[in-house]
Amino acid sequence: MSETKPNSKAAKAVMPDVQATEDDRRVAIDKVGVKDVTYPMRLRTPEGGEQTTVAKINMYVALPHYQKGTHMSRFLEILNDHSEPLTPERIPEITRAICRKLEAEEAHFEADFIYFINKPAPVSGKLGLMDFEVGFECTSNGADDMILRVAAWATSLCPCSKEISEYGAHNQRCRIEARVRFEGALWIEELAALLEQAASTQVFSVLKRPDEKWVTERAFENPKFVEDIVRDLAVALDNEDRITWFEINSENYESIHSHNAYAMLTRDKRADSGAD
Repeated sequence: MSETKPNSKAAKAVMPDVQATEDDRRVAIDKVGVKDVTYPMRLRTPEGGEQTTVAKINMYVALPHYQKGTHMSRFLEILNDHSEPLTPERIPEITRAICRKLEAEEAHFEADFIYFINKPAPVSGKLGLMDFEVGFECTSNGADDMILRVAAWATSLCPCSKEISEYGAHNQRCRIEARVRFEGALWIEELAALLEQAASTQVFSVLKRPDEKWVTERAFENPKFVEDIVRDLAVALDNEDRITWFEINSENYESIHSHNAYAMLTRDKRADSGAD
């Protein structure tokens, strides 16, 4: 006796769509979706080349109070349909597609990755790759809102320690971060340089002895509290016309305390100037 095979089309037609059913608790959800999707990403460099990296991607939608759940598989379908390759320029397009396909009022896309910049030592000029934490955040709800995030490591030297000590001053590594909205083109390298310039001095991957001398003396000549770092960075971002909004912070990893020092500020340049 031959075995009767199930009709796959019929089986598919009767499968219940539980996510699309109504929910009677009347509680809307701000963000629901998928996190930590590992995906290749390609970025242009100022020199005209390309850099390929691996991003961790989060995708969400806002869920109305009457809908039980979202369709998780559709996020991955959209990502794979729209991203060959995944580039920063395509992120708003993908975010809009999430909105449409999941019939959501608002969609969110986040991509975090490591970006490398080939950086020369200050005296010897020896090149070394420096890694920077970078991210793009996009929200689509009828309009696109894109944010670039860059974090850079640097050095800060304590002005108080320098003032009261006979022999030098204590210093620490600091992690400086900026999230910015901008108009036109803004290179990751440009924002990273502004972050590094706000510290007492930069850090490098390759240092010869003349470089170490320069870095040590540069920090000593340029002492900064964590407050100085965020204020100097705010002034630099204020002077960059392409940047319209920023949120910045610095965390200084103390070398003589068991705690860290931290400062942050946010500024909407358009609102402060009275622009529409």
